[in-house]
Amino acid sequence: MAVGYELRGTDDKGEGIFATRSFQIGETVMVGVIDREVDRNHSHASQVSDERFVIHGGLIPKVNHSCDPNCGIRLNASGAHNIVAHKSIVADQEITFDYAMRNYTVEYFPASCRCGSPLCRGRITGWKDLPAQRKANYHGFVAPYLIDIDKRHAASTSPPSSAPPRRLHAVP
Repeated sequence: MAVGYELRGTDDKGEGIFATRSFQIGETVMVGVIDREVDRNHSHASQVSDERFVIHGGLIPKVNHSCDPNCGIRLNASGAHNIVAHKSIVADQEITFDYAMRNYTVEYFPASCRCGSPLCRGRITGWKDLPAQRKANYHGFVAPYLIDIDKRHAASTSPPSSAPPRRLHAVP
């Protein structure tokens, strides 16, 4: 099976991964392999559970961010991230994903995002900072623990019920 991508120089981001063939929506573009675990979140770290961060092997760390990506991620059997086509991709197109699809918080990039997308948020953010509509658009292409963190956070910050308390005993 042909790999379907290669590392190339970019005009403004150093290096990036480019398709050497077409990919259809849902097709795996790159298979993730964990190289090593790291003790904290940083620019090349991928969050793989609530508090666990890893460095992926191979060229996945070279995939650039976009606020309007053509790929997303899916966890594979080893717990690593596969890069999966979120949109149709043609040969010579740069492979990108939104770093918010893998990390709940992102606080280590320059102040300005350089993705160049008309949908650019202005800075690279984590999942917790995405608007609800963007999260909905990414459905099926994000790490499942991000959804779980959102659910737990929503449950812990839900306002108390406004219903009056029920009395268990008659008041004399």
